[in-house]
Amino acid sequence: MPLFRRRTRLLALVLLALGLSFAGSTSAAPARKPSIVLILTDDEDLASHRVMKKTKTLLEDQGVVFTNYFVSYSFCCPSRATIMRGQYPHNHRIEGNEWPTGGYEKFRAMGTESSTIATWLDGAGYHTAFFGKLMNGYEPEKHEPLPGWDEWYGVGGKFANFNYTLNENGRIKAYGQKPEDHLTDVLARKAAATIRKAGPDEPLFLYIAPYDPHSPATPAPRYAKAYEDEPLPRPPSFDEADVSDKPSYVRDLPPLEPWQKEALTAHHRDRLRALRAVDDMVETVVEALRDVGRLDDTYVVYSSDNGFHMGQHRLFVGKTSAYEEDIHVPLIVRGPGVPKGVRIGQMVLNNDLAPTFAEIGGATAPGFVDGRSFLPLLAGRDVPWRKSFLLERREMETHEISGKAVFDAIRTERYTYIEYGTGERELYDLAHDPWQLDNRAETADPALLQALATRLAELRNCAATNCRELEDRSVEPTTMPVAASEGATKG
Repeated sequence: MPLFRRRTRLLALVLLALGLSFAGSTSAAPARKPSIVLILTDDEDLASHRVMKKTKTLLEDQGVVFTNYFVSYSFCCPSRATIMRGQYPHNHRIEGNEWPTGGYEKFRAMGTESSTIATWLDGAGYHTAFFGKLMNGYEPEKHEPLPGWDEWYGVGGKFANFNYTLNENGRIKAYGQKPEDHLTDVLARKAAATIRKAGPDEPLFLYIAPYDPHSPATPAPRYAKAYEDEPLPRPPSFDEADVSDKPSYVRDLPPLEPWQKEALTAHHRDRLRALRAVDDMVETVVEALRDVGRLDDTYVVYSSDNGFHMGQHRLFVGKTSAYEEDIHVPLIVRGPGVPKGVRIGQMVLNNDLAPTFAEIGGATAPGFVDGRSFLPLLAGRDVPWRKSFLLERREMETHEISGKAVFDAIRTERYTYIEYGTGERELYDLAHDPWQLDNRAETADPALLQALATRLAELRNCAATNCRELEDRSVEPTTMPVAASEGATKG
């Protein structure tokens, strides 16, 4: 080595040891990677989100709202596995909430926990921390944290905001029924503590998953009296008058009873009350990020695992249908370079969260991923994007929806087309019938039906790159009317 280079290297090492910089050096300390915080509510329908005023100020007004964000399987465990893995449920095979169709036990038994967004980001140098509900079947006293998490605060699946236990990095801690024990508040405080104690150069990935507003939607005591006069929303699809064209699992339902409407009203109010604690959680997390100087380089992402119906199409309470109430949920993102107060209309899925986080963190998403990064949309780039996606319902029984409701469906920018295991079909033209009142499967142009059925058959077995390629192809025949009587509605 030449004498000048030896002396230069020696001087650099001495200055480094003294904590000083070397002006003659051409290398600079690498910038800290952006941090990521995912706040995931449980069963939050799009309409209820309107009460989240702090979230609007801190996230929506400071970032982007995706107006067409959907879940590909509107059920807790299938959706949460998709968020962790970036796959359609027919590929990760978590198709229910309990063994043998799904749940925590199946997720672990198949070994799918060995490759998730947590392991990808952990391998890319992130400090990863999980807070709250993982998926049904997880028991804090029995189960260890999943691989990839540096910190773990896992709660079981009893949906209790009081009198619960947390697995806190392997130590079991019981919480009671004091106001400060409300689960959403506890998770908020723990997430803020993790943010405040993190090393200054350490990028963070926090996944915060409260129960709220999942039933029974027990609110924090400070909101117990809120919304006492709040009416139950009754869109045109509420207690649908004419269900003669619906599939048999809906057609067999009687109109809602008065007691059901009263129960729906009470539960609606509790759900709004429960969401207010989540709104406070958003504020707590954002304040912690601001206090330690991380807010400007952190992506804060807010969403829900699925939507929720409350009386629409005569369905009492629940999810798992292909109707808009169940599949269309909030997605809000603020972060470095994200424009403020912008609304993005491209169809984005829960399949896309994991690959987006991987790209943010400089991690390589595995080849099995079906989704795609939506970072180009945040940057305003004109990129090819999906024109359709798959909806699934594979498990046989849950609540009021029986095996007759098992389906595969395709959602495009204009249409929802559903094929049930019974052979029944539904087709809705969302441009003219956004409330999905008029099933046109028997009257639509045959060419349209064939095009949708063909693409559905392809998507139901797609995997990885093939899914993205199929999603990006046009589906409907050009300028094809849904039916001769397009635009008419049932009287």
